[in-house]
Amino acid sequence: MQIDVRQGILLGICQVPSPNYNERPPGTVVDLVVIHNISLPPGEFGGSYIDAFFTNTLDTSTHPYFTEIAPLQVSSHCLVRRGGEIIQYVPFNKRAWHAGPSQFAGRENCNDYSIGIELEGTDTVPYTFAQYTALASLIALLQQQYPGITQERIVGHSTIAPDRKTDPGPAFEWGLLLTLLTGDMNEKRVNVEI
Repeated sequence: MQIDVRQGILLGICQVPSPNYNERPPGTVVDLVVIHNISLPPGEFGGSYIDAFFTNTLDTSTHPYFTEIAPLQVSSHCLVRRGGEIIQYVPFNKRAWHAGPSQFAGRENCNDYSIGIELEGTDTVPYTFAQYTALASLIALLQQQYPGITQERIVGHSTIAPDRKTDPGPAFEWGLLLTLLTGDMNEKRVNVEI
């Protein structure tokens, strides 16, 4: 995997451009990764509903929940599917609309300076090992491009919006992600669906 720095895109992966983004404020240094989860319909995996949601083309006749969320204009930079496939919706040098009202370390508007990564999943269903390895590879690549993204600046949506959000939830194994990022696979893996 490589990043085309000029365009802010990952090379060799599926690109599904979302219209839901804008420019980052001038001079902004990207130094935060926010991990989310998403499943559409809730609790179901697979299909193209996430792509449709992030591109404002969700067919509300296919599920009652879609009527509620279709008016939202949201996006994330990337999605990691259950099998580890990465899809990019917004270039990294642009401001995706993933965090909403948020703050980290006393700084508000996390969308301005963060990269949002969705995992296909829920708070309570274990994520797959393929997702963890893809996520770790993606974050390691982002850390090369954006050195301000330290391990302490890889957080969940629940960290930056604790009154509103719970994702990636208790099913997410932070220790496993850290192990993969540091290359120390001697730590025990638990609750990981292979």
